[in-house]
Amino acid sequence: MKLILTADVDKLGAPGDIVEVKGGYGRNFLLPRGLAIVATPGAERQIESIKRAQEAREVRDSDHANELKQKLESLADVKVAVKTSDTGKLFGSVTAGDVASAVKAAGGPTLDKRSVHMPKEHIKSTGAHSVVVDLGHETTARVAVEVVPA
Repeated sequence: MKLILTADVDKLGAPGDIVEVKGGYGRNFLLPRGLAIVATPGAERQIESIKRAQEAREVRDSDHANELKQKLESLADVKVAVKTSDTGKLFGSVTAGDVASAVKAAGGPTLDKRSVHMPKEHIKSTGAHSVVVDLGHETTARVAVEVVPA
């Protein structure tokens, strides 16, 4: 069975790869979980858009990583608006995906949420927090994120 991967699958491939797998593995595991789509001519054209999105997030070399570090550390107003109670307690928490979206909204580069490392698992209080972003090539950047009530 010929499939196109839409997510990273261990020991099989990366998003956009065309792989040949046994029918049962494809029908019973990859397709129901949304990890792959059937390789049709129209779907193969989608590979290009998947790879373009992947290249936009990818850090090319150490010079590019240092350039991104300068951009990230110069961002002044990275704010995440969340719902809070009257006492200021968050309903839920701020995740790495929320921080990546806030950086993009503040004029920063597009980040992969997996490269954002939170101080704990999630931020659960309002105020200023420091978040570390792993840019690859042994480069990390600290981003100041302010969690504000919505």
